[in-house]
Amino acid sequence: MDNRVPPRAAGPGPRRRDRHGRGMRGPIAPPQVPLAASRAEVFADLVQDSVERLERRWPQLADIDFLVLDVPRPAGPGQSWSDEPVPLGDAFPAKTGKTARVVVYRRPVEIRSKGRDERAALVHEIVVEQVAELLGLTPETVDPRYGED
Repeated sequence: MDNRVPPRAAGPGPRRRDRHGRGMRGPIAPPQVPLAASRAEVFADLVQDSVERLERRWPQLADIDFLVLDVPRPAGPGQSWSDEPVPLGDAFPAKTGKTARVVVYRRPVEIRSKGRDERAALVHEIVVEQVAELLGLTPETVDPRYGED
């Protein structure tokens, strides 16, 4: 007597179960719930919140591009990393044909902060410092609450 079960032919319809006999896995949360946002998206939101706070006071910030990169790159091709501390952000002044840019580096900031509130405060400080550098002002002028805990 042969007790073998013939393999099921792959049909044109969607699979109803995974290979372990359980239901197909889907997202843990719907896309509109904050749990569904990736760490990079949450970090970009922190930067955007900080920029919006500053734009109320400094409308000229609308002409500056604010970017989030994972890590800083070496200074140029063929150059290796130095022993200097890893930057948390950079400011690039406007050049002919290019707008001014402020870059915040996500991974170094995440490593130096413990929780969401501390990360948000650090991101705001970095944005304020870089904007101050671009505008030629002190950070306290850009945001009077700079340095306060």
